[in-house]
Amino acid sequence: MTYPTAKIETSAGIFEVELWNDVAPKHCENFMKLAKEGFYDGLAFHRIIQDFVIQGGCPNTREGASGMPGTGGPGWTVEAEFNEKEHHEGVLSMARSQDPNSAGSQFFVCLGRNHCQHLDRQYTAFGCVTSGIESVREIGTCDVGPGDEPRERQGIISVTVLSEG
Repeated sequence: MTYPTAKIETSAGIFEVELWNDVAPKHCENFMKLAKEGFYDGLAFHRIIQDFVIQGGCPNTREGASGMPGTGGPGWTVEAEFNEKEHHEGVLSMARSQDPNSAGSQFFVCLGRNHCQHLDRQYTAFGCVTSGIESVREIGTCDVGPGDEPRERQGIISVTVLSEG
């Protein structure tokens, strides 16, 4: 199977992902739609927990935006598509609130397996880093303050769909 692919350019470098549209078609479609509309361009990774995840995709992280980082979305949600994909280093998954069907635009990338096992079948895994994992690791080691917020902005410059599978 040929998966859709995307490029995520960050302040720490570029990483590419494949999107698992066979196990999470609605999440992949949503991510690609937001990327094509430029929704992610200029946002930031607002929550970073070493050895766990880097999280981004909140519109409240755009320069000059109001609202608390981590609380924004695109104005709609996507129904959960829990699947058998394990959360390990490089896995792309959707962030959500306590409501399993509350994912919208925020996503995270796992930094390892040990601290992510409990996410399996509880969060929708919808892709995986295929190149540039060093950039993800670099973001994952930045200095953070209260609320796991990076002390220095970890920007998402752009998200570009490279192929639609």
